[in-house]
Amino acid sequence: MAERRRRIHELVLALIAQQSDLELLDGDDALPNQNPASWIERNRRLVQRYQGLVRTAVTLDALIDQEAGGD
Repeated sequence: MAERRRRIHELVLALIAQQSDLELLDGDDALPNQNPASWIERNRRLVQRYQGLVRTAVTLDALIDQEAGGD
């Protein structure tokens, strides 16, 4: 299990490295002139994007495992 987690972690890092416009989450004090609802919505979209990267890494790891087990 630890090996699989390490592989997924490495895949996520590789996917993040390929993203040129990946942003970090903002805190409530990071955008003082904006409505809190707008930064919450922005952070929600960013979390969904990160979740997509993790799901992609998990899928890639499963495909690699499947191909390696097929030999």
